[in-house]
Amino acid sequence: MKILVTGFEPFGGEAVNPAWEAVKLLPHHIGNNEIITAEIPVVRYRSLNMIADLIENVHPDAVISVGQAGGRKAISFERIGINCDDYPSAGDNEGNAPVDEEIVEDGPDAYFATLPVRKMMEACRAAGVEAEISNSAGTYVCNHVLYGVRNYCSENHPGIISGFIHVPFLPEQTKNKEKKYPSMPLEDIVKGITAAIAVLDREEE
Repeated sequence: MKILVTGFEPFGGEAVNPAWEAVKLLPHHIGNNEIITAEIPVVRYRSLNMIADLIENVHPDAVISVGQAGGRKAISFERIGINCDDYPSAGDNEGNAPVDEEIVEDGPDAYFATLPVRKMMEACRAAGVEAEISNSAGTYVCNHVLYGVRNYCSENHPGIISGFIHVPFLPEQTKNKEKKYPSMPLEDIVKGITAAIAVLDREEE
């Protein structure tokens, strides 16, 4: 199986994004899975356009998007994306700040991830990494990508499965914050994502 794994660039004033830091450390092969990685912008439509271009060039069997969820203590496997962009006032990395806007005009209200999220979560836990299933990917660019990729695949490549994984802050990101936030070492994030991706190899068999 060929798997496209994307990670977001830093945003919100952070110097790093644990999503991309982890994704770029993934091996080129996990079991029989070929792994292709890419960093994507935290920008409303540019993120989706870049992933769509990658899909057309790479022809993956699966797309896994990874993003930062500061404040969460576990790797979160997102179950659903909703057709709503509602960003903080500061907006994305180019200042886009939609309020209660549809991602896809007149599109379905929601899309479920088509990754085997429970099996992936269980594999992550079996590897000794804290993991959970999340029922809300928020309404920022992470949800935009989860929903948008599912919509793109369903309309253009229905055989491609896709979904979204949120990861916690890295320890160094929390040191100088006024509020205490949970974090996870980078090696644990990489270990958890790797274990989760290995599930897709077994699923294909």
